[in-house]
Amino acid sequence: MCGPKFCSMKITAEVREYAAGMSENERLDLEKQAAEARKGMEEKSKEFMAKGGEIYVGE
Repeated sequence: MCGPKFCSMKITAEVREYAAGMSENERLDLEKQAAEARKGMEEKSKEFMAKGGEIYVGE
């Protein structure tokens, strides 16, 4: 969707250009950060399910 102040196609192109210009070290660091984030989300998911998997809980 594009408008006068926002164009998702332009943003996508800019992200691709930025990623193409990244060094190998930057890519590895980004992959490490993503892996750490996934691990944290998995831990929180297990904690959520251990507490019953309900969004609204009485405390």
